[in-house]
Amino acid sequence: MNYIEISVRTNHTAAEAVSQILVDLGAKGTVVDDPLLINYLRANGGWQLTDIPEQHDTETVTVTAYYPENALWQEQLQKINAELLAIEKRIGKFRYGDLLFRTVSEEDWANEWKRYFHVTHVGERLVIRPSWENYTPAAGEKVITIDPGMAFGTGTHHTTNMCMARLEKIVKPGMKVFDVGTGSGILAIAAALLGAGNIKAVDIDAVAVRVAGENIANNGLDCKIDVRVGDLLHGTEGKADLIIANIIADIVIQLIPDVAVKLNPGGTFLASGIIEERAGDVERAAMEKGLKLSHMEHRGGWVVMEFGMA
Repeated sequence: MNYIEISVRTNHTAAEAVSQILVDLGAKGTVVDDPLLINYLRANGGWQLTDIPEQHDTETVTVTAYYPENALWQEQLQKINAELLAIEKRIGKFRYGDLLFRTVSEEDWANEWKRYFHVTHVGERLVIRPSWENYTPAAGEKVITIDPGMAFGTGTHHTTNMCMARLEKIVKPGMKVFDVGTGSGILAIAAALLGAGNIKAVDIDAVAVRVAGENIANNGLDCKIDVRVGDLLHGTEGKADLIIANIIADIVIQLIPDVAVKLNPGGTFLASGIIEERAGDVERAAMEKGLKLSHMEHRGGWVVMEFGMA
């Protein structure tokens, strides 16, 4: 099968909204080319190896989506453009140039994003290893072998990276965890390797659930992690000591009422996928439901927020 690759050149503030529009309109996979993230990983030694040069235009973020090539793809292109124009009428222009599109083969699509994904060190102990690269861990390192395929989550994006670093601080042996919007399953796998005892991972996307299941199996964690299709916390039973949601601000806000009910006493809610400008909205929604912000970190225009019961 061939795919239509559609790219939108935008800014950091609008990248999240653009990505969501492309997914809502049926994208089978997306790639966010963030020059600030690339430079951060290069400068901090996060990548074990890379042939990507330093990025000089750090203002332009390119969001690329892939759609199956069929008789309706031109209609799809018009819908995307119409949605982007509608947002620009409300918040002002955020695109640099027109939509770009081209036809790519399935093999090209599957391999295109791999040039941005290499062995990556996160926090003090976690190491992310793409399934196609070799790595010999140092003493004490926890290696996550991942192949995200069509699901979100290589661990290199600021949101996922910050979540994983916080998991090193907050995961306790045997704790029960819910991972909402699991994507590739990377955060559930990290929690399991750090000692969590029982993990329920859910995603509304059946493709993501399949990919996450494959990654969980490849890491030998089938006995610890149960992954299934579910809409937010509706795919979970009982309560958890830790609830993780690396999604977007609006969905995090929508999730908060259920989080307040699903957390065990003394439990923690770890939320990310939130741009800095929306952190106040998330905190207010959490406070209304008895959740108190205990920790927040910023990186590259994104935040990770940690809440406990007030």
